[in-house]
Amino acid sequence: MKSSTWLVIAAVVFAAGAVALLLIEGSSEHPIVGQSGVSDDPVVASAVVLMPSQLSPAAETGRVAFADNCAVCHGENGEGSNQGPPLIHTIYEPSHHADIAFVLAAQNGSRAHHWNFGNMPPQPQVSEQEIAAIIQFVREVQRANGIF
Repeated sequence: MKSSTWLVIAAVVFAAGAVALLLIEGSSEHPIVGQSGVSDDPVVASAVVLMPSQLSPAAETGRVAFADNCAVCHGENGEGSNQGPPLIHTIYEPSHHADIAFVLAAQNGSRAHHWNFGNMPPQPQVSEQEIAAIIQFVREVQRANGIF
């Protein structure tokens, strides 16, 4: 085939993919627990988060580390605030944001991509052990709220 034919095929495939992505993004909902839809406004009403009756020892350690390092932006129990998104949310379920996504966000920061809160800066003061415990805390609270 001619190189111009390949370029036309590539352009058509790219355009089809872009249209599909727009359709998927435009039709999907990422509800906050107890709410529906995602606001473009970075001030998100706090979701009602149900806490498990008991946390595992690792998650309890994570709860303390979360309170010390994450709650100022992500809310006391991960419900979100006007400074950061809720982590107790379907967007952050393991099938969409695996544990490594949380590790990388804490270590390297994260560019804004689901919410309009701006980029998350790296959190170098949080150790790898604390990050693992925070993830355990978030996952147990997600599970208690039916996220997965």
